[in-house]
Amino acid sequence: MIHIKSDAEIEVMRKSCHLAAEVLTMIEPFVKPGVTTNELNDICHEYILAHNAIPAPLNYRGFPKSICSSVNDEICHGIPSERKLRNGDIVNLDITTILNKYHGDTNRTFFVGTPRKRAQRLVETTLEAQQRAIETVRPGAHLGDIGAAIQKYVEARGYSVVREFCGHGIGLNFHEEPQVLHFGTVGEGLELKKGMTFTIEPMINEGKADLKILDDKWTAVTLDGSNSAQFEHTLWVTDTGCEVLTRTNGTAF
Repeated sequence: MIHIKSDAEIEVMRKSCHLAAEVLTMIEPFVKPGVTTNELNDICHEYILAHNAIPAPLNYRGFPKSICSSVNDEICHGIPSERKLRNGDIVNLDITTILNKYHGDTNRTFFVGTPRKRAQRLVETTLEAQQRAIETVRPGAHLGDIGAAIQKYVEARGYSVVREFCGHGIGLNFHEEPQVLHFGTVGEGLELKKGMTFTIEPMINEGKADLKILDDKWTAVTLDGSNSAQFEHTLWVTDTGCEVLTRTNGTAF
């Protein structure tokens, strides 16, 4: 069942989403060669607590850390560790906050040091695909429009869309209905209505879409070892389009 949010709920949710976005802005200067993903986790953890919020991933279904950190061929749900980031790596940091009971969910793929051209093209393509999907969101549109916009753009550029994971409804719960696939057909799927809140978070692989889950039961990696990139925003369907709740100060992220 899809929970349509009231304007009052959106006002509360907007604050949590803004905080999640602020965490990504705050952490950017720390994403550099030599830092460990555990150190990034701890900095984010303390920042979230200092703003009277809770890091939603911590202990969620047994997840042991406060953020997800996915490096290079790791698609999503990477567990922060003593792994040191190296020049040329890409790393996705996934932030979800709970503030006044409502969730805000966002992630971004960062370059570590000087980006390699192939990685830069992949990351830029993923970000553009997400933006094209966001532009389809309005009352009367369909979930299939979102997925089609992503799939058409990335496949034309020689990349593949991960199909095992998707965007999701969000609010009082971390994961709600509907599921938001990142592939699809225009005009198909659930019709969007004002008050819906959900994430769009395409995971795009440089190689094939196939993946495997590591022995930690969380980290998804590309089967062929190719790099993967992802961006995520939380959106609210408005009267005429949508508001990106996790976008602050007009930034693209």
